Amino acid sequence: MFQLHFNNQIFQRKEDFEMEGKGFPEFVEAAFTFCKAWLSGQEIFLQQTSGSTGIPKETELTRNQMLASAKATGAFFGTNSETQLLCCLNSAYIAGKMMLVRAMLWDCPIWLVEPKSNPFQDLPKGFSPDFIAMVPLQVETCLEDFQTLVKLKKVSNLIIGGAPVSQNLKTRLMENNISAWQTYGMTETVSHIALAKIETGDSHYHTLPEVEIGQDDRGALWIKSPMSGPDKIQSNDLVELTTKTSFYWLGRADFVINSGGIKLHPELLEQKSESLIREFFPDSRFFFFGEKDEILGERLILILENTEPNEELAKLLQEIIKSRLGNFETPKKIYFLPAFIETESGKINRLMTFNQI
Repeated sequence: MFQLHFNNQIFQRKEDFEMEGKGFPEFVEAAFTFCKAWLSGQEIFLQQTSGSTGIPKETELTRNQMLASAKATGAFFGTNSETQLLCCLNSAYIAGKMMLVRAMLWDCPIWLVEPKSNPFQDLPKGFSPDFIAMVPLQVETCLEDFQTLVKLKKVSNLIIGGAPVSQNLKTRLMENNISAWQTYGMTETVSHIALAKIETGDSHYHTLPEVEIGQDDRGALWIKSPMSGPDKIQSNDLVELTTKTSFYWLGRADFVINSGGIKLHPELLEQKSESLIREFFPDSRFFFFGEKDEILGERLILILENTEPNEELAKLLQEIIKSRLGNFETPKKIYFLPAFIETESGKINRLMTFNQI
């Protein structure tokens, strides 16, 4: 039977959730408000997109779309009423909402904890979740703590979304034999429509049941599925189709850098050069970007989040990248910024961050 657990209390009926605005933390109020609306039979839900590649906007999602998404995920993983869920994502966003929908559709218990960097710290003794959705930062934090690592290794299925999973994180997950999947999706598709098992260096995505995919003339992915509604959804994600139901993700079309006629995918470069960059700047977030150039049109640059710029190390890093990846994939300039600008959902806003330079 569906049960939402919070602070040793159990909620499962609409009446149980008529408590928002009474001193609960914001993440609890968001979950309670959504559960009350869902159990009341509400058909339309307004959801704000993340704004990671543009201005955040509100999109309209239907109850049937959300049900279709939860049903497809359940079929993919073979969940049932005994599957124990952990919701450690903010229910103000679609990923957190969908954890609640899954619990209500699958008719199983779900534990609600604060969406912080190490959510396992708040779990009651003896509780071992079977299914969790997390963002990469949460997974990385849990891997650093031995006690939470032990708990994470017991999870049957961990799905990771919200941001690309770094190669370093993939390696650590594989080394610890953690059953993890990287998700592909967006607000408009109601959470994920495809999953890639983290078991090799490549991210080979496989679609959920009843999802159709294809490419436009740019090579960008389009999606048609019960969870995205009757219309075809056109993404800006460049992909390599391997079958009718699987693909490799290459990066965002709007991030592609055209440098002297050569197209560079910054997200792929970030994966290829991550281990090299970590050797020189282990604690810095980073991303590649295209800067206007009179000769090349755009030149490849690397932006590091670091409060202590080190130009000498930056030059050494450029030399190492050039020797390993070649001239075309070597940043022509490395910039340092003390702090990156983020979207409301915690993703790096690349354009606004670049505009700080």
